[in-house]
Amino acid sequence: MKLMLKYLRPFFGRMSVGLAIKIAGTVVELALPLILSHILGQVVAEGNIGKIFFFGGVMIICSAAACVLNIVANRMAARVARNFSEMIRHDLFYKIMHLSAKKIDEFTVPSLESRITSDTYHTHHFVGMMQRMGVRAPILLIGGIGVTLFMDATLALVMIAVLPFIFITVFFVSRKGVPLYSRVQVSVDKMIRVVREDAQGMRVIKALSKTEHERDRYDAVNRALVEDERRAGLTMGIVNPAMTLLMNLGSVLVVLLGANLVMGGRSNPETIIAFMQYFTQISMAMMTITRIFMLYTKSSASAKRIEEVLEAEDEISVISEEELPRKDGESFIVFDDVSFSYKGKRNDLSHVSFSLERGESLGIIGSTGSGKSTVISLLLRYYDVGQGSIRIDGRDVRTIDPSELHSMFGVALQNDFLYADTIEENIRFGRDISPEKIREAARIAQAHDFIEAFSEGYDRMLASKGTNVSGGQKQRMLIARAVAGDPDILILDDSSSALDYKTDANLRRALATELSGTTKITVAQRVSSVMSCDLIIVLEHGEIADMGTHDELLARCDIYRGISDSQMGGAIVE
Repeated sequence: MKLMLKYLRPFFGRMSVGLAIKIAGTVVELALPLILSHILGQVVAEGNIGKIFFFGGVMIICSAAACVLNIVANRMAARVARNFSEMIRHDLFYKIMHLSAKKIDEFTVPSLESRITSDTYHTHHFVGMMQRMGVRAPILLIGGIGVTLFMDATLALVMIAVLPFIFITVFFVSRKGVPLYSRVQVSVDKMIRVVREDAQGMRVIKALSKTEHERDRYDAVNRALVEDERRAGLTMGIVNPAMTLLMNLGSVLVVLLGANLVMGGRSNPETIIAFMQYFTQISMAMMTITRIFMLYTKSSASAKRIEEVLEAEDEISVISEEELPRKDGESFIVFDDVSFSYKGKRNDLSHVSFSLERGESLGIIGSTGSGKSTVISLLLRYYDVGQGSIRIDGRDVRTIDPSELHSMFGVALQNDFLYADTIEENIRFGRDISPEKIREAARIAQAHDFIEAFSEGYDRMLASKGTNVSGGQKQRMLIARAVAGDPDILILDDSSSALDYKTDANLRRALATELSGTTKITVAQRVSSVMSCDLIIVLEHGEIADMGTHDELLARCDIYRGISDSQMGGAIVE
């Protein structure tokens, strides 16, 4: 619970005031049975109606005071819990946004979604409950025991004898509950993953008539979640019945012993009535403490999962230029004998070397899984190279601050996204870019004409993921976003696959003309998308099969020639 204490520290002052108010309200509530006992034992015996009304009024005032004080304290507790969870969600989201790609792969996106939603909710609920009931219940328990010991030690000892059995039950069950709820959260992660995948692929699922198959897949993870919840529920479900049984046994013993004491003249009915009220308060306090322990098991498991993310080490750190010296006078972008493995077993890229001058264009082509996108990920430093080095303008990318490095790029990736906002805001993407610059970027990306054709123009609202525009329109808006920031390096990773050949050719001409000073890297499956590049790299199984210009590769590279022949029959149409 170190994590929770860390985030609660700024609220200790406010919590102290709230706890003081809660203590005052609980103490007033604790006095009610004692006042009732005094009325029944002494005031009623005197037959003084005025005194009866007076003490009755005192009880009403105490009840109202307890109510008001508890409401005020509960509102303060709710505010602390709200602000506490807001801080955790903020820091967790910020950390997730800055996690390395490797760490995101380890945690998985569905698990990160679960941690920032359900896990933070569990900690929020526990913090609120602890402030509302975590103080009141112990005061009622300890205060009730203290008053009953003062009123009748014999009856109180009977009740106290039951409490150790309750505490032992709660302790051992709670110890088993934490790992069980951790398993529940893992199952929640799996279910979120399936739901996320199916929601994104809904159209494909329907088109291929795989609704039943996906329903079965969802049912499998849902059943696994239900089974884990059942095990956790069965274990934690022991607490309440066991505690109720023990408290009822204690109540029966108190009633029997109390009746015997009254009959023997060693006690009086009003003491027994007050005693039973205190016993009820103590029982309710024990029930509340049990609920707190159950919440603790959930929040403890959730806090550990949140802490794993917040304390994850940043593997992508900036290395000093003393360790990796700058190399002046070389090409703008240099891949120097780069090898890389995602899982550390076999290389996904092996001995990749090439150089590119500022303003030149590079095309990367190859079969699926050949390592094209991996080259881009390494250049952007989503991952660090396993061997060799990547340099931009003589500087190793590992020596450049990530914010500075990424500001050099304009990127349209194959799995890029549009969010629910206007077209203009999707192209601007939170940057300080004028409307005129946005329209110019759209013209270069061949998007301006179809955007203007919408009745709302650039103010047209897009659905989440751009589902209310075509695939080609979406890709052109993503390219406009990449171009709008005047990048030093423009990366188009399979971002024109949905464009027709004419639009693709117009796009390439516009990029060459309007962005002549920008270094352009195009990853594509189509030869027509890379044929005009200054340098084309053909990747095969993570290695460079050949590289050169379009004409050179047609003449000597069988793989490139085969791709060209399969797409165009050997002819390229501009």
